Amino acid sequence: MGKWRPRGSCRGNMQCRQEVPATLTSSEVFFTRTQPQPLPADAPGPAAVYRLYMTPGQGCGHPVQDEGPPPAPSPPPAMSSSGKDHLGTSSSEPLPVVIVGNGPSGICLSYLLSGYTPYVKPDAVHPHPLLQRKLTEAPGVSILDQDLDYLSEGLEGRSQSPVALLFDALLRPDTDFGGNMKSVLTWKHQEEHAIPHVVLGRNLPGGAWHSIEGSMVTLSQGQWMGLPDLEVKDWMQKKRRGLRNSRATAGDIAHYYRDYVVKKGLGHNFVSGAVVTAVEWGTPNPNSCGAQDSSPLFQVSGFLSRDQGRQPFSLWTRNVVLATGTFDSPARLGIPGEALPFIHHELSALEAATRVGALTPASDPVLIIGAGLSAADAVLYARHYNIPVIHAFRRAVDDPGLVFNQLPKMLYPEYHKVHQMMREQSILSPSPYEGYRSLPGHRLLCFKEDCQAVFQDLKGVEKVFEVSLVLVLIGSHPDLSFLPGAGADFAVDPDQPLSTKRNPIDVDPFTYQSTRQEGLYAMGPLAGDNFVRFVQGGALAVASSLLRKETRKPP
Repeated sequence: MGKWRPRGSCRGNMQCRQEVPATLTSSEVFFTRTQPQPLPADAPGPAAVYRLYMTPGQGCGHPVQDEGPPPAPSPPPAMSSSGKDHLGTSSSEPLPVVIVGNGPSGICLSYLLSGYTPYVKPDAVHPHPLLQRKLTEAPGVSILDQDLDYLSEGLEGRSQSPVALLFDALLRPDTDFGGNMKSVLTWKHQEEHAIPHVVLGRNLPGGAWHSIEGSMVTLSQGQWMGLPDLEVKDWMQKKRRGLRNSRATAGDIAHYYRDYVVKKGLGHNFVSGAVVTAVEWGTPNPNSCGAQDSSPLFQVSGFLSRDQGRQPFSLWTRNVVLATGTFDSPARLGIPGEALPFIHHELSALEAATRVGALTPASDPVLIIGAGLSAADAVLYARHYNIPVIHAFRRAVDDPGLVFNQLPKMLYPEYHKVHQMMREQSILSPSPYEGYRSLPGHRLLCFKEDCQAVFQDLKGVEKVFEVSLVLVLIGSHPDLSFLPGAGADFAVDPDQPLSTKRNPIDVDPFTYQSTRQEGLYAMGPLAGDNFVRFVQGGALAVASSLLRKETRKPP
């Protein structure tokens, strides 16, 4: 009898079958592997979703997710009447703000909109002299109420966003110089400044982090993964956990984000298991919305996932904030045969096939496509289990644009080892790394049903390779199918597809409001901020803009 094989693994001409569950990757970092950890045993159940739906837009208590990386905290408390009062609205009254996406961007914005207000400590001295002088000009005035354009002028750093650099400088004053100076900010909870809002997300608070294998290690330093007023290292010390070479596991970070929502009392704003299917702009029917005027509003429609099926919802709101991240839809090659069952676009397929023994050192090679860190992770994983690898990429190994050239060797030796393998090994030369062969400058033409991959090199010569499994790891795209033109209508170049790297949503740099639609905001990767460290500046800009709007709005 033939051995059972999951979808995505095959030997020779053997037919592949049976689907392997896919796992999302992070929208912000890439990973290397530590020891596997068990899945959490206390994931909240789906029954809570129905209770959330009964009062759509009025907050939530039990986020829902089938799987999440360890360690898992206790489920957030159930929604209470105080949670309803906090939002200060009814199902017939439009909400001031709806946030689509509950990752780090959405969590940080919810914190700022919940009345948590940043002030400069009276005795703080910032190491940046120009910024220090500006901070002393308005003592006792919250950062949210100051001119962000003026404060951020003259700052330089690793982000193109001036407000991201400003907020990062206030939270981590000397981190780029290797220092560990405490934040110059102090936080005050001022409920009178809170703006009612709801945060919609498919997963638990923390977003895609709950879909990443928990033992993976973050690319960014652990201290850069934290959110305002709760440092990761302090949180981990209380959990009796530590950083590995200043980096944390994905499981720890997912746990931290979920715990942050609980500790800061934000849970009543979050609705998990929510899938947004449409965001439309127009004047509502007077009978369907309790607005006191006929001003246009956004209608956010979708459904809540439940074991019993889908429960639809529809919310009217004055402002929509897009904070969905970027890794909703893996990029594809668009070549013949890419839909064959042994072709995958997530590292989880390799993990699953290895776990059940469908891939072994005796298997045909695994073909890994891509020259980024996700592809490097796949190479490292396969090498760990002695699975043979063919690594193909279109760029030259000495291309200065390769991400490996941007990482310090001391902090990321494992990635530089992969880069060294890519550089020193060629398919046409003797292999100094047994079980690994690279194909630089090769273009993939097609896949064949008998587990073959056809390439063309720089000289136009075609080459055919027998493979067991293929991983196409060439990036991902955000899924904004709920917007007109899948979001491209709001991009910098509306005639081109939306791309977080090349064509993000066009926003005002100091408010993050769309330049093409008033009331529509975008933050995080959608606006060009690709690291947790810098997405928080977008939250600051959005919160400052919304506070000004709500202050001007007549009672």
